Amino acid sequence: MESVRLSKIGKDFIIIVLTTLILTFAVWLPYFLKLPNFFNLDFSAGFTTIYRNFDGIEYIVVAKTFYNPKLIAELPQSLPAIYYAAHFPGYPFLIFIFAPLLGYLKSMLFVSLSFTIFSAMAFYLLIRKFNLSNHPLLLSIIFLILPARWLIVHSVGSAEPVFIFFTIMTFYFFLIFEKTDNYLYLILSSIFGMFAQLIRSPGILIFIALALYIHYQFYFEIKVKGLTKALIRHLRYFPLLLIPLTLLGIFYYYFLSYGDFLAYFNSGNNIHLTFPPFQVFNKNQVWVGDIWLEDIIYIYFAGLLGGIYLFKQNLKSLAFFVFTYMAATMMVAHRDISRYALPIFPFVIIAFEKFLTSKEFKIALIIIALAIYFYSQNFIIQNTAPFPNVELFN
Repeated sequence: MESVRLSKIGKDFIIIVLTTLILTFAVWLPYFLKLPNFFNLDFSAGFTTIYRNFDGIEYIVVAKTFYNPKLIAELPQSLPAIYYAAHFPGYPFLIFIFAPLLGYLKSMLFVSLSFTIFSAMAFYLLIRKFNLSNHPLLLSIIFLILPARWLIVHSVGSAEPVFIFFTIMTFYFFLIFEKTDNYLYLILSSIFGMFAQLIRSPGILIFIALALYIHYQFYFEIKVKGLTKALIRHLRYFPLLLIPLTLLGIFYYYFLSYGDFLAYFNSGNNIHLTFPPFQVFNKNQVWVGDIWLEDIIYIYFAGLLGGIYLFKQNLKSLAFFVFTYMAATMMVAHRDISRYALPIFPFVIIAFEKFLTSKEFKIALIIIALAIYFYSQNFIIQNTAPFPNVELFN
């Protein structure tokens, strides 16, 4: 029986890999062919458009210099060295590892593509391990397509696929720990949370979400077990401190590189958190500049409803993460909210799994798939950094 189950997982993993490769190739194909007019979109600039998409080249700069201001100044870019403190070192380090074999440009895409596959596999295992749906493969394929912004992000050089993989694995092992009380799984959860923190600054939200969830549980344990026993049980979660300690370690490395422990916060106009919330609906914010923002309302709705459904489904740690991340996202004054919210969407998909696996949704997704494709292409063509000769970064 076990071998049959493993065989099923293996077959589903092959389908996930093939689906990821087909989707990526479909996005890349017009650039390979340099089509001058495909549905009125111009792909004649070729594959360099994929390489130049934000923020890939900027992560390559970090991979080639690791924040050394003198080395950054030698590269063909005009940004101040401290600007790159906004780009955490985990993804650049992975690019660096494969660069001797592939070159920096191809390594950048290889890492993004590989971790897209790993993310979908981790998502599949999360669903299957905890019986969150009878359709783990279908949800994993939907995960590769939705939200539409995710299709764009995992088709270019970006840190999100790596971050989302480590985020899913953090909660995967945390849920196993809760189920088995095996301390090893809490340690593994903490290690994956540490890796997530190395990739992107919102990694600290994983720690905050788990801390809030643990305190929520602590409140109820006091009533059942008493303060002393609840406190002892509460203290066993200390390995999760690896996450904030990692953040402090990154800031210390910035101090060694820039002479500024708070270089991340002084990196320029990269920190988009504002108060009061919902400043994304202020056209005068630097990274907004638009009034056509109705789609952001639907993103907020999806996130909050997803969190509520997760809570009702007794997936409270996932719900706390969604709520925490959504609270932070509501403070972001940036037009690209759909990208900022991406890490919650694997869990939102789980929350809405009954709807997403329905016959009606499958029909609608098939119809709308072409729209997602051309939305992605239109975005990728326009979202390019001003580096005319990307080979200088190879």
